[in-house]
Amino acid sequence: MNINIAEIKLTKEEINAAIGVLESGGLRQGPHCAAFEKEFAEYVGTSYCLTNANGSAALHMAYEAILEPGDEVLVPSFTFIATASMLEFVGAKPIICDVDPDTFLLDLDSAAQKITAKTKAISFVHLFGNSGDIDQVLAFAAKHDLKVIWDSAQAHGTEYKGKDIGAYDGLVCWSFYPSKNMFVGEGGMVSTKDKDLYQHMMNFRQHGATGKYLHTQLGLNYRMTDVEAAIGREQLKRLPTMIATRRANAAVLRAGLEGVPGLKVQAQTENSSHSYHQFCITLDPKVAKLNRDQFAEALSEKGISSGIHYPRGLHQQPIFMEKYGTQSLPVTEWLSENIIALPVHHGMTVDEAAYVVTAIKEILL
Repeated sequence: MNINIAEIKLTKEEINAAIGVLESGGLRQGPHCAAFEKEFAEYVGTSYCLTNANGSAALHMAYEAILEPGDEVLVPSFTFIATASMLEFVGAKPIICDVDPDTFLLDLDSAAQKITAKTKAISFVHLFGNSGDIDQVLAFAAKHDLKVIWDSAQAHGTEYKGKDIGAYDGLVCWSFYPSKNMFVGEGGMVSTKDKDLYQHMMNFRQHGATGKYLHTQLGLNYRMTDVEAAIGREQLKRLPTMIATRRANAAVLRAGLEGVPGLKVQAQTENSSHSYHQFCITLDPKVAKLNRDQFAEALSEKGISSGIHYPRGLHQQPIFMEKYGTQSLPVTEWLSENIIALPVHHGMTVDEAAYVVTAIKEILL
């Protein structure tokens, strides 16, 4: 049996939707983008959505809309680089914080210690599809007078207290990269309840234009194409089914791996529904028979692929070490050395998930 870490396939409906746009000749941002924005806003329960070029562009647009040069923004170290690098492009400074050892999410206690008079926002990542404690984050932000950006690139379909994470206050940024729960190729989305921010970002997305050849602010070309939006509209229809499959596979993995010495599954935040962009575990080499890399090799020999997300924290990236010096964030550093992602995607069956469990027990027990 061969089980890949990711399964990327379009349905006939999604392929036909893209072909329909290609045949129409209307390839740029157009009616499909507008419809996708409306449908996505209805799905997540917010007021406004903006399609854009990719998840990094979504973050850039959100940051540019609410930050000024010199502002400091709290970010987790254990995340993809775009969470922090897009801050640099608006002249803001990422303040890199440690994460919780169980949920792998931004540790608010670590963040609180780094607040200064220049701290203006918090960029919170719903990592691997695991929601943060949104009430707690919003209360933290209110206490310290911070704006909130939610990096939800990996969290399509994630819920907190029965509502989609896109329904809460703040700017919410999404990615539709091929590895995500929902994908169009390259593409992103920003959602918000704030009409003024929506209008500002809409102008920014098209070179700051408010009319034909009329530019009232600076901006970039961050538009999505109608080809991608047509795929996204079809993907949105089956997102609940895809997430349900991921959760079913994750349930098999969670139950089957409980009690395996040295193995620990990412803790799910209370009152939330994980969407399992990744199913990540840590393997303590002091307890388990193998270290992480040896374990990955053993899985491969049984036909199971795996991934490492992430092999280093942001504070260990050369560019940030060069700009801001070295610092010690022990939880992030331990995770980077011992984390591994197992297959959980919606192309799998629960029988295949059970095979993964059996294989892991054969390796570790």
